[in-house]
Amino acid sequence: MLEKAKALQDELIRLRREIHAHPELGFQEFRTAALVADTLTEIGIPVKTGVGRTGVVGEIGTGDGPTIAIRADMDALPIHEKNDVPYRSQNDGVMHACGHDAHTAILLGAAHLLKQSLSAGGWRGNVRFLFQPSEEAFDENGVSGATAMIADGALDGVDAVIALHVASDRPSGLLHFCDGFGLAAVDSFEAWVRGDGGHGAYPHTGRDPLHMLASILPAIYAIPSRRINPLRSCVVSLGQISGGTTTNVIPREVYLQGTIRSLDEEVRQQLWEELENALKLSEVLGGSYELRIHKGYPAMYNDPTVNGWMRDVARDLLGETAVLDTEFGMGAEDFAYMTQKAKGAMFMLGAAIPDNITRHHHTDIFDIDERVLYQGAAVLAETALRFVTGQVK
Repeated sequence: MLEKAKALQDELIRLRREIHAHPELGFQEFRTAALVADTLTEIGIPVKTGVGRTGVVGEIGTGDGPTIAIRADMDALPIHEKNDVPYRSQNDGVMHACGHDAHTAILLGAAHLLKQSLSAGGWRGNVRFLFQPSEEAFDENGVSGATAMIADGALDGVDAVIALHVASDRPSGLLHFCDGFGLAAVDSFEAWVRGDGGHGAYPHTGRDPLHMLASILPAIYAIPSRRINPLRSCVVSLGQISGGTTTNVIPREVYLQGTIRSLDEEVRQQLWEELENALKLSEVLGGSYELRIHKGYPAMYNDPTVNGWMRDVARDLLGETAVLDTEFGMGAEDFAYMTQKAKGAMFMLGAAIPDNITRHHHTDIFDIDERVLYQGAAVLAETALRFVTGQVK
């Protein structure tokens, strides 16, 4: 499988660069979806379009038996690219800054490899290819690409679902696996702390929301260290604080917003409650508050059995030294919705360009080492092949 994938490497790079040069935001992936549908059709794979609005689904197999799905996300981010490369974004203000272009190209490669394998026989099941829109954000109704595809039946009848994510900050060609919860539930919050406002020369005549905030901030930052069990991971970070307009006016209101992340639902609920308790300090000081929690993706659970299938394949194809067991972090992924629907797992494919420049995800200089594309395609394809030929349990 690895040698067959390597033979596709030039085509995978071409596809990735074509997608990278024409990035599209969530639920606007019309060009990308057309490219995917056309490529699958050329390979000889039946296609459904418009799944989850702009998603594409292909499927091959025997029509009966178990089904494994492989997912790739297709959307880009609202970032203006600064890389000076031939495949630089031609859509100003939009950029593939998280590697979804690579994911899409890799899955197209896996589809090609599996279509070749189907003709060899021995299959007792099906492989479904899920090209998903809008992983990066919800729409105005709180719908992400994964939830939209699930609602349209993309995971109906699926017994297992697998995926990968390139990692621009991890050494190229190393594959990272994490059993259990690998990525966090992510929620955002907005809060308003309110007082009376007044003249800066006479602070005693009113209630100052900035003064209230001086007590609230330490309480918020103490939530992970003093209110949550230290054996249970969580993050509370503020991203914005704003209030006031000039030097001698005490404002009526201060606005703040931030993110909270956790790995289990009990801690998630407790974080919401503790934020409320911290903001209640405004009432003790004579003010008031308003808190809005915006619920985001759940924590992503990697099923140890499914993870084990991919880990074994990676070792067989790339060698023991290419496989690492490590934590992923407190980032978030809407693939978590899919692993709630069917047992599944995602691994990280190291893709750092070896030139000593750090290219973090979601930045305007993000890029990857394209030499890993065929490796990702081979691992995904071989895992699915072993599933449909009864080599995994």
